[in-house]
Amino acid sequence: MPVPSLWMNYCSRIARIIGLLALATLLAGCSAIKLAYNNLDDIAYWWMDSYVDFNDEQSPRVRADLARIHRWHRQQELPQLASLLKSIEQLAPADISASQVCAFEPRVRERVAAVTSYGEPQVVSLALSLAPEQLAHLERKFDRTNSDYSKEWLRIDATSMRDKRFEKMLERAEMVYGSLDDRQKAVLRAEIDRSVFDPRRAFDEQRRRQQDLLQVLRQIQSQRMDATQATTALRAYLQRSQESPDPAYRAVQLALIQETCSMTAMLHNSTTAAQRDVATRRLRAWQRDLKELNAKP
Repeated sequence: MPVPSLWMNYCSRIARIIGLLALATLLAGCSAIKLAYNNLDDIAYWWMDSYVDFNDEQSPRVRADLARIHRWHRQQELPQLASLLKSIEQLAPADISASQVCAFEPRVRERVAAVTSYGEPQVVSLALSLAPEQLAHLERKFDRTNSDYSKEWLRIDATSMRDKRFEKMLERAEMVYGSLDDRQKAVLRAEIDRSVFDPRRAFDEQRRRQQDLLQVLRQIQSQRMDATQATTALRAYLQRSQESPDPAYRAVQLALIQETCSMTAMLHNSTTAAQRDVATRRLRAWQRDLKELNAKP
């Protein structure tokens, strides 16, 4: 994971954690959402520190900045995410189309963009303060994460890879609807078997982003950029991360989005009235959680 991606990733992760919860892909259970959200500051700090190894001067500043972003998000963004959950809940009782599912993707992106934009000054400040040894630490961390990814996804055969994806997606689906029957599992399995997902292509893009980031951060150092110049450089990096310069990867990424929307709709349309009722009740409970979190000082 990249370093302003460290920060931008933290910024976006707050939105993504709750936003993806809205899509029911991460956590099940009200207490889990509250516990994760209330401890995001500490979790994010230690996660970022594992990539950068903050020094004594950076550490208190980063903690304060994370706390400030978190307070802002609690006040400003949680109501937006509760509204997103409400929109999803309204669709849960009936059949849905792939286009209806995909219509939520821009809304999630907007929420991620809002948090990233709010945290941008802190991203720039952090990037300007990084020392050469911290960039070396970051590069070593990238090497370790790449090794972990390779072991998990690249050193297994195609059947094992599809089985792994099936188990992950089954777990997420059952967080929403409860247990799926054999017919529904077959629907999910068939969609995964047809998937265009390619772990090697994803790995290549991950490494491209890592090298891109390291180059940008080293240019900020070597060229002694000021805050304005660094902001421009980091915005360009973020744009390349969101929209890869590789047209083949962009095409696959778009296909995966459409595929996910289609898979979600197909699986939802296979569910029973009882399963949809489970989903509706869980979506309402998550909305209550967000409202309670928003009300906390």
